[in-house]
Amino acid sequence: MRINLHEIIEMPGGSIPFELDLETDNLDYPQIVAYSTLPHAVGKVVNEAGVLHVKGEVSAEMVCICDRCGDEFKTQKVTQLHGIIAEEDDGENPELFLLEGNEIDMSEIVSTCFILDMDTKFLCMPDCKGICPKCGKNLNSGSCACGKEVDPRFAVLEQLLDK
Repeated sequence: MRINLHEIIEMPGGSIPFELDLETDNLDYPQIVAYSTLPHAVGKVVNEAGVLHVKGEVSAEMVCICDRCGDEFKTQKVTQLHGIIAEEDDGENPELFLLEGNEIDMSEIVSTCFILDMDTKFLCMPDCKGICPKCGKNLNSGSCACGKEVDPRFAVLEQLLDK
């Protein structure tokens, strides 16, 4: 979705609202199985003292795979949109997006912000216990029969407890 910013480029305090749904073709992420809803963005481009700022948020409901136990779970991702639109790239600001004439591609800005804010670890719950390294049982559904493995260096001390 392209937005023409001609109206607010020379008008400090001006703003242009936007609302869009992102296509998920370019939003592939290994832990995301599917998107229950398309990522939906709402916000505005604001001229603050001659600098164009992108403000808003993007939200999506997703089905993901837990990094610890491997189960699928549903989650909602909400990302705050922050960015600066400029005519030239200084190469130092990752939140800087280039103006193309008087237009900007909002889909590109929203998808970039959404991907950069993606979690590095997906967990079905904060205290997910994962799986047993021996038998592979999901420890969230109960303990397994493998028992606790004793460090061979402490095996002599364990014999003292048996007496």
